[in-house]
Amino acid sequence: MNKFMIRSIIIASTMISAVAYAQTDYPEPEQMRPGMSEYWLPQPKIVSPGNIETNTAPSDAIVLFDGTNLSAWESTKDSSPAGWTVNGDGSFTVNKTAGDIRTKQSFENFQLHIEWRIPENISGKSQARGNSGVYLQGMYEVQVLDSYQSETYANGQAGSIYKQSPPLVNAMRKPGEWNVYDIIYSAPVFKDDGTYRIPPRVTVLHNGVVVQNNTTILGTTEYIGFPKVQKHGPAPIVLQSHGDPSEPISFRNIWIREL
Repeated sequence: MNKFMIRSIIIASTMISAVAYAQTDYPEPEQMRPGMSEYWLPQPKIVSPGNIETNTAPSDAIVLFDGTNLSAWESTKDSSPAGWTVNGDGSFTVNKTAGDIRTKQSFENFQLHIEWRIPENISGKSQARGNSGVYLQGMYEVQVLDSYQSETYANGQAGSIYKQSPPLVNAMRKPGEWNVYDIIYSAPVFKDDGTYRIPPRVTVLHNGVVVQNNTTILGTTEYIGFPKVQKHGPAPIVLQSHGDPSEPISFRNIWIREL
C-alpha cells in the first residue's frame, strides 16, 4: 500500500467520524440569562471619598500631612524630626538647609495625593525655578518644578519621570496657584538576580490631566547617567530639598492609599 492510498484512507475515516459526530443527538447549550454572568459577593468595601472643598482625605487613606505638623516625616540624613517650616495656612515649606525629608512609614503599591505651590515671586529659569521632587519608594522621582511658560529639557519639566519620561502635556498652573499630583504607583517585582521581573509603573494626573499613562519606570532617576536597577522592598516617600537658588516651594494636603 503506497503513501497516497494510506493518506486517502485516513482522510475518509476522518470524514466518516465527523459525519457520525454531527448526527449524534446532543442537547443544545442552555440559553443564557442575565443572572448567569452576575455575582453579588464579595461586595466592594465602602470608602468615603473625602471632600475637595475642605481638603479631607478618603476614609481609608493614611494622612501624611494634615496641615498642622510633620509628625509623619523625618530627615533622610539621620531620621531626626523633619526640619521644614509648617505655616499657619495649612501648608509647609521646604527648608533647603535641612535637606530632604521622608515618610516614617514605607509603602509598595499606592495612590498618592499631594499638592504643591511655586512661590508667586519665583525667579530664575529652567531647572532653577522652584525645583523639588516626589520620590516614589525613595528612588523614582516625579519632578516638581515651575514649568508655566518656562522651558527646560522635556524629561525634566513638571510631571516628568525625571530624566526618563516627559509628561504627555504641560498642565502647569502659574506661580502662586496650587498644583495637584494624583499618582498611582505599582512597585517592582524582582528576580533572584536583582533584575526586574516586573518593572515599576506609574500613572500621574497633574491638575486632573493625565501626564504619565501607566508609564514603565526604567530604574533610578539619576541626575548624571542612566537608570540603575536596585533591588528593594517597601520604601518611604521622599520630598526633595533641591539646591537651586530659587525661592523654596510649599506643600499641603498629602495622603496615601495602599493598594
